[in-house]
Formats: sequence, structure tokens, C-alpha cells
Amino acid sequence: MLKNIEVLYHSSIRIEEGNVIYIDPFKIESSYSDADIIFITHDHYDHFSEDDIDVIRKNSTVIIVPQGMKDKALRSGFKEDYIIAVEPGKSYNIGDIMFETVPAYNINKVFHPKENGWVGYVLEIKGVRYYIAGDTDKNEENSKVECDVAFVPVGGTYTMDAKEAAELVNEIKPKIAVPIHYGSIVGTKKDAIDFVDLLSKDIEGRILMK
Repeated sequence: MLKNIEVLYHSSIRIEEGNVIYIDPFKIESSYSDADIIFITHDHYDHFSEDDIDVIRKNSTVIIVPQGMKDKALRSGFKEDYIIAVEPGKSYNIGDIMFETVPAYNINKVFHPKENGWVGYVLEIKGVRYYIAGDTDKNEENSKVECDVAFVPVGGTYTMDAKEAAELVNEIKPKIAVPIHYGSIVGTKKDAIDFVDLLSKDIEGRILMK
């Protein structure tokens, strides 16, 4: 289920499974120009980075953003036909990929207010459901996510820490859980290791970030 999937840096994920998909590209080291679809969870600089989008996009790239970011996508040079603006708690499809939006927000912090309408995504690709949580705490909506693979932030400060992320994952019970959002702005490799150690025995923890 993790074949052809990379955690490039921080919360930046690349999936090559038919389409080339990026989620929150950030600090991309090579000019790939290969993105078919870009998913953006919210508009903080480490998730919506125009410089990094520019090095992966091509003329036909479609970008998916929260509704409040549509104008920002337009100003970044995407034509309206290539922008999908989404709302939390909805289902969508692009080509043969079905995806759902999951509200992503803080419970006890001020950095990601619920009213901003920011999201995580559940992507269904060839029968596998991948949950990319975005910057969030454990909340009412993401505690109900059904997925096979979960990518969750563990760095703390702005999101869940390792313990909180493990509590969420142990509740939703994916087959595999992958820690993200650590190693640069906040969090360390130890947070990722602690997260894996706190998972239930029936959930496989995988650290993909190099």
C-alpha cells in the first residue's frame, strides 16, 4: 500500500499510482514538472508554497484547495478550469480518484481555527483509502475516518503531538500509519519513533521521511 509513495519533507507527500499526486509540496529539491494533481490542505507557507508548486506543475496540473483559497490559486497562475475548491465534510472525484474532505482544525490551539474551512483528505486510489490529516488535532470528525493508511502530524505545537496522534490512529484503526509534520519547523525524528511505539500492535507504523 506504500509502494510508489514518498514523504519528501515535513508534510509533503508524493504518490505515483497512475497519476502523479502531490500533497502540500514544500522544499521540493528537483524541478519535476510532473504533477497531475496537487492537493493543498490549507494556506500556511509550509503547505501552500508557490515556489514549490511552480517546480512540480505542468500545463495540465489540477490543484485542489479549500474554498477560501480559490482566489489564491488563481493568483498563482492556475486557470479556473484547473482549480477544484472544496469544503470540509464533502465527497468529490477527479478522474478515477474519489476523495473526501475531513475538517482539520485545532481544539486547544489558535493556529488552525475550524471556521477557516481547512481540510484533510481521504483519497481512494485503486481500492485503497489514504487519509492525509492536514494540520489538525484529534477532533470529532477525524475520529470517524475510515482508511487503510493514515498520514498524521506528530510534531506538536501547531498540531497533534506523538501521543495525541497515536490516540487518533488507535481509534480509527488503519492498517498502516505514517508520521509527518516533523523534522524541520517543529518536531524531531524522536517524535516519529515515539508515535510508532505508541501504536496498537495490530497497526503497522512506518517512517517514510528520509
